[in-house]
Amino acid sequence: MGLAQKQPIPPEPRLVGTVIPVGALRGEQSLGVGEFADLPAFGELCKHMGLALIQLLPVNDTGYDSSPYCALSSCALHPLYLRIQDLPEAAKDQKFIEKVEAQLDVFRDEPRFPYYRILSVKMELLRSLYEAHGPAIAEKARPGGPLATWIHENSWVKEYAVYRRLKEANGEKSWKDWERYKTVTQEDIQDLWKDSALWSQHLFWVWVQEALDIQFRKAATALQALGLILEGDIPILMNEDSCDVWAHSEYFHLDLAAGAPPDMYSPMGQNWGFPIYNWQAQAKDDYGWWKNRLKVAEKYYRAYRIDHVLGFFRIWASRREDISAILGRFVPAAPLTSRDLSGIGFDSGRIRWISLPHIPAEEVWNSLRHAGLRDSVLEAEAGRVFSLALDRIGDEHLWLFKETIRGEKDIEALEVHPAAKAYLLAAWDNRIFLEYAKGKYSPVWYYRNSRAYASLSWEERQRLDALVEQNQRDSEQTWERQGKKLLAMLRESSIMLPCAEDLGAVPECVPRVLTKLKILGLRVIRWSRNWDEPGEPYLPLAEYPSLSVCTPAVHDSSTLREWWETEADQQQFAAFIGAEGDFPAIYNPATAKIILSKIASAASRFRVFQIQDLLHLSPRWYAPDPARERINVPGKVDEFNWTYRLPATIPEIALDHTLVRSVRELSTIAPEGKNDKTKGKNQ
Repeated sequence: MGLAQKQPIPPEPRLVGTVIPVGALRGEQSLGVGEFADLPAFGELCKHMGLALIQLLPVNDTGYDSSPYCALSSCALHPLYLRIQDLPEAAKDQKFIEKVEAQLDVFRDEPRFPYYRILSVKMELLRSLYEAHGPAIAEKARPGGPLATWIHENSWVKEYAVYRRLKEANGEKSWKDWERYKTVTQEDIQDLWKDSALWSQHLFWVWVQEALDIQFRKAATALQALGLILEGDIPILMNEDSCDVWAHSEYFHLDLAAGAPPDMYSPMGQNWGFPIYNWQAQAKDDYGWWKNRLKVAEKYYRAYRIDHVLGFFRIWASRREDISAILGRFVPAAPLTSRDLSGIGFDSGRIRWISLPHIPAEEVWNSLRHAGLRDSVLEAEAGRVFSLALDRIGDEHLWLFKETIRGEKDIEALEVHPAAKAYLLAAWDNRIFLEYAKGKYSPVWYYRNSRAYASLSWEERQRLDALVEQNQRDSEQTWERQGKKLLAMLRESSIMLPCAEDLGAVPECVPRVLTKLKILGLRVIRWSRNWDEPGEPYLPLAEYPSLSVCTPAVHDSSTLREWWETEADQQQFAAFIGAEGDFPAIYNPATAKIILSKIASAASRFRVFQIQDLLHLSPRWYAPDPARERINVPGKVDEFNWTYRLPATIPEIALDHTLVRSVRELSTIAPEGKNDKTKGKNQ
């Protein structure tokens, strides 16, 4: 029985909490990275500081990818967070314990944890321990044994163990690159699971997962005994290279990649590479896959963050042939058809003009001239572009992309001059509509900047814009129906309290559905502004809905300190919180106290702070460079991201009485006021 089933969260209290990745915990016995066994000690510290909620980042197994949002399994936990010396087999092996303890000193003083090195060491230790105690472990897996019972209660582990063994046998390559078992049926997986020659290899992964489950449940139980709420993070999407997509490909559209539309931070959009869900196929199974995810999460959490909740309404999807997301479209959406376009006066030739990039020959030549090519090579380079990528339209000076060019990946693969390639990539999205299926069109995000749109008459633009706007309204109805249906299913399937991450281009229907289902939304103060008003003023904290989580920063953003020193309009924000005057430009504990106290007065039910932002209430925990305190810098893949670590051990931080006292004061701050719409609700 899960923790949430035993004790649901009452709807009344306002709480102050903190967000921390498990890996960031620095325990005295943890092997270079935070482990589940460190959570009770951290819970004691939080309790002492008056905090009532601990929010974690995802803890699923991601293999050798450090991003917690690139899971190999929707249910399996990450071996990185296992306290190896607490395993029953280790307790019987003094030499092994000495081996582990020798590794503690190797990583103890690392400012951030070296993900790959630690994971490699831990997996090597686990392998050696398993090999030394294999017969005893196998005995536990016999019918009636404790491990056999655990397998029965966690049947997902069979697919996971088979997948992990195959992935390891294939040099950790994606399943799409395997020579055998690239495509499997459930019967294939069961046959592999039952293969006696492979049993020991499969059992290793089962044994590791059982140990992780035991340690995490023990930690979660300890936190609940302290009166703390443990909140998990359930990413909406699955890595394409995952056990779930491999074993249940029918639940996904593998031809499309999820992401986010263009915005001021990502003008080409974001292509995350994850497949989108086939909701129709999942509905046939009564969403059993999702319900099982929640059932597993309930073993540990009493609340959960729904990552990218907008994806339950509609997801921005790009074709696999593209690299960027600039030609993406919302799925589902009401399609625009050839008949719709004909209805506003566009014949077949006109439809081709607005849905395919038309390239003047002179622009190709100019792209090469501007690169400084000599006349002796200019003609040859231009000839390669025309012969490899473009087809002429009759006798016109206009060209279309060849039918063999299906997307940006094909353009990148062309053996042409880099300047011409850059031009072709820019020209690829120069259109009003993308024909994503025969006779079905979606508007391109920047369609008003296209060559075709500029060529239209004023009357044609008016008719086209009206058609696009009506299509948007029709799609909103589709999104609302889908979002309400899917989120109601999640709400009814679990007693955990759902908290939605509803950032981005939010459709009007999203807040309505969240409010109706009593799902908490997210308010990140720096982005919660009236963007359409002069000066883009911040939304008053007293007007935040009670059904919300208020926070000054998230794992993908700068910390509050870095934001203040390098990004914020300090004068405007100081005026917003009523702290005009000599407010220091350089962040210090006094600055932190003023800002955090103001945030704690928000009307939101939960006020949640990253642990880094709380540590800044004391002068002891300031890194020389605030950028080094970030958890993640989006768009970068390196050893820095996702490896944040506390600046000292949990017991050392607990001795900082200034910090403890200052954080405790935050938890006692009353709300400034309540919006009339939320008065009396969840307060």
